[in-house]
Order: sequence, then C-alpha cells, then structure tokens
Amino acid sequence: MELINQHTKAIMEECKRWARMSGLKFGEETLEYIVTNRDLLELSPKVMIPTLYDFWVHDVEVLKEKGKYELYPHNPYETVINTRPAISFYNDNNPDWLNVMIFYHVLGHIDFFQNNIYFSHTWDYDFTAQALSDKRLIAKLRSEKGRWVDYVIEFARGIDNLVGYYSTLSRLDTQEPLPSKSQKRLDYYFDIYLQSVKKVPIHEYVREVEKYNRLMKEYDERGEDAFFAEVKQKNPEFETLFNKSLEEEKPTKLDVIQFILENSAFLNKEENKWMKSVVEVVRNTSLFFQPQIRTKIMNEGWASYWHEHLFLADDRIQGHEVEYARVNSGVTTMPRVGLNPYALGMRLFEYIEELAEKGKLSHQFQRIADERARKDYDQKTGKGKAFIFHVRENFSDFLFINTFLDQEFINRHRLFVVGKRLNRDRMVWEYYVKSRKVEDYRQMVLDSLYHPPFIEVSKENSGNGALYLNHRFEGKPLYKDYIPHTMMGIEYLWGKPVKLETSELVETVKPRSPIFGVPDQDEGEAKKEPQFRRVLYTMENRKITKKNL
Repeated sequence: MELINQHTKAIMEECKRWARMSGLKFGEETLEYIVTNRDLLELSPKVMIPTLYDFWVHDVEVLKEKGKYELYPHNPYETVINTRPAISFYNDNNPDWLNVMIFYHVLGHIDFFQNNIYFSHTWDYDFTAQALSDKRLIAKLRSEKGRWVDYVIEFARGIDNLVGYYSTLSRLDTQEPLPSKSQKRLDYYFDIYLQSVKKVPIHEYVREVEKYNRLMKEYDERGEDAFFAEVKQKNPEFETLFNKSLEEEKPTKLDVIQFILENSAFLNKEENKWMKSVVEVVRNTSLFFQPQIRTKIMNEGWASYWHEHLFLADDRIQGHEVEYARVNSGVTTMPRVGLNPYALGMRLFEYIEELAEKGKLSHQFQRIADERARKDYDQKTGKGKAFIFHVRENFSDFLFINTFLDQEFINRHRLFVVGKRLNRDRMVWEYYVKSRKVEDYRQMVLDSLYHPPFIEVSKENSGNGALYLNHRFEGKPLYKDYIPHTMMGIEYLWGKPVKLETSELVETVKPRSPIFGVPDQDEGEAKKEPQFRRVLYTMENRKITKKNL
C-alpha cells in the first residue's frame, strides 16, 4: 500500500475544484492510497481502517476473503473512509479516465460524511489516530492478559449494536449550553406552574408574561430576580415545587453497554478494571460506524449521482464514453429482482430534484387530482439542487425511503416486488410479480434496512443482582441461534445471572381443506397471521433456560 503518485494526485485536485464549483463541501486535505487486491483482503475485516485494533476473528475473516477471492476474482474500484483527513483506496490497475470517475464518486462520499447530520458525532476528531491509540492499548493489555483480551472484545462485540446512537446524536443536536437553574425556573413557572399547577386563565398568563418583559426591560439582569421575588410573595409554595421538579428530572438513559460499564460489580473489581477500557473501545468504535450502515442507500446514491453528473460534463471522458457506460451500468443499473442501493439512491435523488425543480413538493400540487394537470405541472422554481442538498444534510435511509418513494417513482422505473411459489406439477419454485404497489415495494426496502433490536435494562425486574433485559418487540424476533452465546458473554461481563425477555413466533397450523384434508393454499402464498408470545431466557452459570410468560 502506498500513496498515489503526483500525476494521479493532480487529477484528484482538479476533480476537487470542479466538485466544489458544483456545490460539494469537504475538507481541503485528503489521502489517497494505491492498494492491491491482497491489501484489500487484509484491510476489509478491519473496515479499511489501517490502524484499527485487531483480534483473532480478523484472521478468520482474512482467510475467508482469500478463499472467496480465489473462487471469484474481482477488482473493487474504490473504498473511502470517514476520517480526518478522509482516506480513500484505489485499485492499482485503474486507468486515468476511470480514476476521474472514481474520484468524483469518492468526493460525493466525503461530502456526505462531512455534512450529513447523522455523522455529526464523528466530525470533531480523527478516528484513525483514535484507532491507533486503541490498538496500542489493546496490544499492551494482550501482552499482559493474553487471550482474555480477545474474549472480552468478542463478548462486547456481541452487543455492540445496542449502543445509544440516537442519544449520542441528541446531545449534539444543539450547540447551546445546558439550561441554567435560572432558565429552568423560568421554564417551570411559565410552562408548568401557571398552566398545569394553577391552571390560570389565558388573560392572567399573558399578564404575567407582560410583567416579566417589562421588568427585564427596566432592570436588565435584576429584572428576573424582582419578578420571582413577587412570585414567591404571592405563591409561597412555588419554590418548593420547583426544587422538587429538579430532583425528579430524569437522568440520561444508559444503553446496555454503558449500564454494564457503570454497574457491573465484576468489571469494577480492581483486578478487572482493564476490561472496562476494552469494552469502551468496542462501544466507541460501534458508535463511529453506526451512521454508515443507516445511510447506505443515500450515501451510495449521492456519490453515484455526482460521479455521473460531474464526469459526463468533464472533458476527460472524451474517447472513453463506451468504457464509462459499461462500468457505470454495472454500478447504477436497477435490477429487476432485488435491490441495488447505488441505483435506487441515485434515481431517487434525481427524482426529488425534478420534483423540487417543478414545485411538485408543494401542498398546492398535492391537492391536484387531475392526472394530466399533475403531469404538466411545472413552476420552474430553480430549487432542485438546493433541495437535494437539504435532503443530503438532514435525512437517513429510513426517512429518505418513507418520504420520497411514491407510486409515480415505482411506475416510472417499472419496479415490483417478487414473490415465490411452488409449482406442484413440475415441482419447481417459480418467481412471479407479486405486487407493483408502492406500499409493498417500500416495505420491502424498509425490511432490508439496518434495524438493531430495541433492548433496554429493566431496573424494576432486576433482583438479586441479576441483569434483566427487556426487548421491546417491533415485529422482528431475535435470531435464536445468537441468544445463548450473546447472553453468555453478557453474563461474563456482568458477573451475575442475566435474564432476557423477548417475543418469539408461535408455530401456527395452516387451515385444512374440508374435502382433501390438506392445507389450503391460494395461487400465491398461504396466508397465515404470525402469532408471538413473550418468553424469558435466563443465563446462569453458562447454562440457559427458557420459560413462557
């Protein structure tokens, strides 16, 4: 692995200039490396971060990737990492024209990383340097503790999808400082005390607001003290109620890993405190990568949108149009069966740009029922580009698909959901067009998105030191084969028994035909309503038991 040469770096800098002129925003410095396929095999298990900590499972992954490559040789075009500065890797046999296209694609990714709010918690530090520090820490501990370090890593990685990603984002959502006690008192008086405790009429509430504003105008900073001195005289119980509200403020909710780190008697023993450092490394690493898996369709679609629009307008495409078309079609073709995040994301960005450009995202357009009028509607707003930059900044895959995937888009690209049925005459499986409705296609896409289980610590049910985990069921059961090993790891980190309450599918019998005595089945699939029941798993002394609730 080595840095690209000066000739290729000059190509990248020229691509940066054109990308910025088109509206993309990213840091000045970037690092580009030339890698071989062998390098990629070595780096892939470490998510392409050269300095990321490694452990024994990585060796297994490398061997698996080598075996896969021997069967199916392939040349990946690029990989880009959200670091400071951004790092990208390129295959060592790319021609210059292909590098131009790939550079535009990479710059689209970097712009997305550095401007989408779901990545905001990754903007303030260089993850490469942090990963190097973590790797050195783990190497030092491994020299002292041996293979137990890898066991702790593995146990922590078993639950690293349960990190409080959204609570981390919520703390960064505003740059304003936490409210002072004075501000809390003001909010409590006007928002709770007057409205919920005293339930004053609206004219009296307005009079209080006017009084506060008048005193603040007359006495500046002393105006608030004068106002609340009068409040205390009229309402002596106010101060007591306010102080009680401060005591009842809910503390920040801890995710499962945080709760274990803070409350595990086992980890807080002096001889085991080194484990807390390892678990914290795993948690922070998981938090760093959470937004990437939650924005894959948008991220790849945004990069594909820009590599196509910028490269088609670049003079360096001349003479390579056919080669470009061949490469680009392999990346952005909409498949007839399955999903291609590059293609779906890119076409959705193009689609909503067109809608915004014509003013079709307005309430006025939504009220039009006539099909011809809807088709011919065009306000020529000139706001298409600005709108897709707004979407790039504020949306995740879930919001992106739920908001903009509509029936018109489905019809335009002739998309459909595929079903599967058994041909009893020929005894073969047949695939057929199951639905062309946007509701079904949208649900298929949403089902493919990353959605970790919502598992929280239930303090009310935790007794005798046991850790009680409650799975808030959202229609997707946990993968049964993973439950015993994951709970064994949690039991080790917690040091005492662990309980997990979850929902499992109850097997249902298909309705039988009154004539033939065989399960009824329509032309498509047998219709069964899934039924779930709550169960409780208990892991104690590395033995698991289950009971129905």
